[in-house]
Amino acid sequence: MVEHRKEAGAGAGGARRLVTVGTLKADAEVAAYLAEADRVLAVLGFTEHGERHAAMVADRARSIISAFGYKERRAELAAVAGHLHDIGNVVNRHNHEALSALLAHDILGRLGMDIAETLQVMTAIGNHDEGSGVPASVISAALIIADKSDVRRDRVRNPSMISFDIHDRVNYAVKRSELEVDGEAKVITLRLDIDTSISQVMEYFETFLSRMIMCRRAARRLGCNFGLIINDVQML
Repeated sequence: MVEHRKEAGAGAGGARRLVTVGTLKADAEVAAYLAEADRVLAVLGFTEHGERHAAMVADRARSIISAFGYKERRAELAAVAGHLHDIGNVVNRHNHEALSALLAHDILGRLGMDIAETLQVMTAIGNHDEGSGVPASVISAALIIADKSDVRRDRVRNPSMISFDIHDRVNYAVKRSELEVDGEAKVITLRLDIDTSISQVMEYFETFLSRMIMCRRAARRLGCNFGLIINDVQML
């Protein structure tokens, strides 16, 4: 008897699928990972890391890649990485970037993504954390900037925490956060309006300096500069 087996990770009829963020949003398993990972972080006292954060990071990563003239598919892969980059928190916050990459491998394989594309997404996800990550590719660089630039008031779960938690206080103090990407001028700028009655600008640097340094390195990988403007004052 001849055994007929479908290629691992293949879609119907053995054909590969072009997996997109839309594919992920429609997938119940992905939604469950995001929801549970965010619940775990809520227990640990972290800011929001669920669907809203995933969507913003995905959109920003896609926009960054597109602005610098890369093909549409590469931009979509950056968005896919953005959507899945924090799902490893469902296992543990420690080494969540590596855990997220491994879980993404299984999800994308099940959905039928080509292994070469899957590996690009895994590399980006596995390198997005400032503790050990590096901008190993343009997709990785876009993900880093998209993730580290998501500083905003509505990520704070409990405003009463701002009196003694510096991360919550800095996020809650941000009245406006915009990421400006200028492909022609080759500049990416994070523009923040901070309410200094809630948090001083120095607290932002105390909390996020390592992330901003990582963004500068990521921008160089994209062949551009990274700027930080707080309350209309150029900081980087």
